[in-house]
Amino acid sequence: MLGAIGLDERQETAYRVLVAMGAAEIGDLAHRLSLTEPETERALRRLEQQGLAAQSSARTGRWVAAPPGVALGALLTQQRHELEQAELAAALLAEEYRAESAEPSVHDLVEVVTGASAVTHRFVQLQLGAVEEVCALVTGKPVAVSGTDNEAEEKAAVRGVRYRVVVEREVLTIPDGITELSAALGRDERVRVVDRVPTKLVIADRALAMVPLTGRGAEPAALVVHASGLLESLMGLFESVWRDALPLRLVRSGDTVVEETATGPDAVDLQVLSLLLAGMTDASVAKQLDLGLRTVQRRVKGLMELTGVTTRLQLGWHAYARGWVARDLRRPG
Repeated sequence: MLGAIGLDERQETAYRVLVAMGAAEIGDLAHRLSLTEPETERALRRLEQQGLAAQSSARTGRWVAAPPGVALGALLTQQRHELEQAELAAALLAEEYRAESAEPSVHDLVEVVTGASAVTHRFVQLQLGAVEEVCALVTGKPVAVSGTDNEAEEKAAVRGVRYRVVVEREVLTIPDGITELSAALGRDERVRVVDRVPTKLVIADRALAMVPLTGRGAEPAALVVHASGLLESLMGLFESVWRDALPLRLVRSGDTVVEETATGPDAVDLQVLSLLLAGMTDASVAKQLDLGLRTVQRRVKGLMELTGVTTRLQLGWHAYARGWVARDLRRPG
């Protein structure tokens, strides 16, 4: 946890133990840390440089912990100042870049990244730089990155970045596919599934996208697309796939986790849909079909969850698209 202020795991552990003891001889501290005395002394010297520990003036070889509230507070203040300076430098560089490329050419709107390492690095950068939302289409045949199994995704989610992900069903069959998707759902990511996605795609904040250029058997490469008409088209592609996909639900079956099979609408559901799309109210539908009002509303809610929509207008569109109802509806007489 203290890695952000320059301490490695050994140094942080030494400081925690020293704080708990208040003061300690090198030998006692080395025993508690399961380290040699030279290793313990090196850790203490590092803590001394950071102002977190000091040698006792009363007894040689005895070390005393600095009060965490004071010592850590000073280091955090310094770290914040350095981050502010870095942010200022980044803003100035961005302004300079914009000034030099006020009218970017086509070549400035896209970049080609080649090689597995470079593609993975750019993929991580894209997510770590996201502020609001990351949208992704995930195939079952990753080339350089696996789609869901990456620390950048976890870090972005912790920062509050929203994720909308569509995976093709094959992802559920690959090793660790279910495990990774379970973890994603556990982070409150919105995950949907379709039989196939047209391409692997990642979009950050609707401002930067990444799509693969090559398939299996060739050196991994990707196209990074900056704000442009092409990026808008890619965002439109994602939204189209997202609308047609179904929410992924996982359930435990024995010792394994499997996809919950979504059942289609039954005959009563289809009657409810048809009457609603004909313009009838919930109460009228309930009376027409001899159902309770709450029963009608519960069935409509279930259909909305099944199709992954949030409004009845969207439900109607999906009902037509899936062939659940005819387009030449007539109000019943």
